[in-house]
Amino acid sequence: MGLVATNIAYPSWLNTGDNTWQLVAATLVGLMSLPGLTVLYGGLVQRKWVVNTMLMTFAGFSLVLLVWVLWGYNMSFGTFAHLGPAGSFWSELVGKPHPIVSHVGEQSQAVSGANSLIPFHFPTSTLAYFQFVFAAITPLLFLGSVLGRMKFKAWLLFVPLWITFVYAVNAALLWGGGFFAQHGAVDYSGGYVIHLAAGVTGFVAAAMVGPRLDRDRRHGAPNNLMFVAVGAGILWLGWNGFNGGDPYYAGIDAASAVLNTNIATAAGLLTWMGADMLFSKQRKPTFLGAINGMICGLVGITPSAGWVDGTGAVLVGLVCSSVVWAAWNYLPRVWPFSKVDDALGVVYTHGIAGLCGGLLVGLLADPGMVEYGVKGSNFAGRGAVSVGGLFYTGSWHQEWEQLLAAAWIICFTAVMSAVVLSVVKLVCRGLRETGDAIEIGDLVIHDEEAYSQETFAERVFSMAGEPAALGEDPALGDRPGFGRGPALGAYALGEEPPVGAYAAVGEEAPD
Repeated sequence: MGLVATNIAYPSWLNTGDNTWQLVAATLVGLMSLPGLTVLYGGLVQRKWVVNTMLMTFAGFSLVLLVWVLWGYNMSFGTFAHLGPAGSFWSELVGKPHPIVSHVGEQSQAVSGANSLIPFHFPTSTLAYFQFVFAAITPLLFLGSVLGRMKFKAWLLFVPLWITFVYAVNAALLWGGGFFAQHGAVDYSGGYVIHLAAGVTGFVAAAMVGPRLDRDRRHGAPNNLMFVAVGAGILWLGWNGFNGGDPYYAGIDAASAVLNTNIATAAGLLTWMGADMLFSKQRKPTFLGAINGMICGLVGITPSAGWVDGTGAVLVGLVCSSVVWAAWNYLPRVWPFSKVDDALGVVYTHGIAGLCGGLLVGLLADPGMVEYGVKGSNFAGRGAVSVGGLFYTGSWHQEWEQLLAAAWIICFTAVMSAVVLSVVKLVCRGLRETGDAIEIGDLVIHDEEAYSQETFAERVFSMAGEPAALGEDPALGDRPGFGRGPALGAYALGEEPPVGAYAAVGEEAPD
């Protein structure tokens, strides 16, 4: 019996180049979360919180994906629910929640209010996955504010509720063709929807969960700077998909957005490093400071990557990094920042940098930078989409629209996040881990350690082939310059030797 073809692998609306780039860009963004943020955060926290941090990122990523395909995507990019009169704010607030997991939902041509000029050249599954990785990274960003004390069960409930009642609304309003998008506000890749919202949510959550232990705050040095470097590098290069994928086509604006992203990031990193060398108490460049500057450049250029030219990208990196550097060094002494333990400073590097970058669109957007192309012999596009900032047009209109959208993101996100956290607190009987869990960390919460020290079960032989005697280190004991530590085989599995037993150079005593 012959096979009956019911689907066409290459329908007339499909452009394989655009489809491929969107899937690659989405994967790059996904790598920013797993492993990017996982490794970055895992290197920044104390050893006792590494497993908790890793599992929170993986669990959060997974939760968002299920929420997204079951109802979140259509709330953000689907048909509007029209909760009020046509043309009103409430009419274009949020989409109707329903799943996209059917064959029609996955393989039909993508259609969304996010694009009204040119039909999408790829299926809904491509657009849905691309937008999913943006949604998924947002709670992982504000996770950085509450590391080291938030109850794991509370996190599992908070993430899906927050995506549903906060993220989906903000995304619909600015990206899905909603009220602010209709009035001219723009957010190229998430300076508002992702970073400003993450900074606000992280600050509210940190305030409601409460601070870390005083001892942990005083001795919160990173446990592995090499991991921090790896995670930061993945973030930087993954951002090529973050901003380069948002034109939705593998065209000239995608290339411009990628280049501008890297320009602003380099400018941001060097600005923060220079400020540390010139104005900090130590007058020294620091790696963690450079990473903060890098993130400021990445976040700052996100709302404007395709709207500004290269000169604008330099200014975005310079201004955002400078503003956040000043805020980082001054605001912790000012209420309410002095009262809130934002563990990794998310409100600064994401919240303030995202706000600053979004407002710079209204000043620096070059109307000659187009997203979809212009009419004429040199371009194949059907029309132009560009944004004109004050410095090019002399008009404050775009800046006003950017300001209104930012005010909404800050106020709505803060209030709704507090409401959602209050519900989670009631259901989970608190947002904060128990005292023992906060004191000990991973072993209490997950029964695992990232750096297990229970490696004393093997019998160690001396140089002559005989079992080493208690107190004898066969490898190092008789060599000048080394202490005589005990043989590793002298302790049973699970039995921890005394601190004084670790005498060999390079051998670390337990905390």
